[in-house]
Amino acid sequence: MDDKKIITKATKRLKERKFVKKLKIALLIFLLVLLIVYFVVGLIYNNGNFSITLDRNLYLKNKIIIYDDPDYKVFRSELYADPVNYFDNISYKWLPEDIDQHEGSHNGDNYVAYSFYIENKGDEVSDYWSEIVIDDVIKNVDEAVRVRVYKNGESETYAKIGKDGKPEKHTIPFEDDKLIKLDHVENFKPGDIIKYTIVFWLEGSDPECNDNILGGEIKMHMQFNSEYVEK
Repeated sequence: MDDKKIITKATKRLKERKFVKKLKIALLIFLLVLLIVYFVVGLIYNNGNFSITLDRNLYLKNKIIIYDDPDYKVFRSELYADPVNYFDNISYKWLPEDIDQHEGSHNGDNYVAYSFYIENKGDEVSDYWSEIVIDDVIKNVDEAVRVRVYKNGESETYAKIGKDGKPEKHTIPFEDDKLIKLDHVENFKPGDIIKYTIVFWLEGSDPECNDNILGGEIKMHMQFNSEYVEK
């Protein structure tokens, strides 16, 4: 075997080793990315489908608090609804008429329902902004979801705008793809209490409620801020 053949074989083996090394590194990076994605998704959904957060400034400056038990009124920056691990589609007609006459989590078959209060415990008239935001969506479940907001007994139902560019029947369109509802409460006097009940489900009558969203998930939260934060 002459020197040229030896050099050629050595070069070929060196290239093969480099390729194998690069392939191993690429596989390790891919696995690391998968682990990060798994961790992030797990972190997002670990606290259930729905949560409520309170801007600390509302408490520190105005003594505004949130709670889900009228007998336990203490400052809490977060509240969490019990999760529903599986949703099948239902009709809004199937929701109980007294669904807002409960405290805390009161989920039913295929819907999340959570009731809580916001109260001005301070000495001055105040105001606040509230918003309901979609944190994450898997398999376009938001296309068929309905979010009903009860505010002291009065309700409004929200849905993503239809594929035809028109609002879904009996609903108010989302503000955008992530923001469901934005509200400004003014003249919130000392001692005032507002009860909220948030209900969401997959509406079976929605054209987008089909097999394509099977196995999908959605997570959202409601946030109370001391001032409007432009996105």
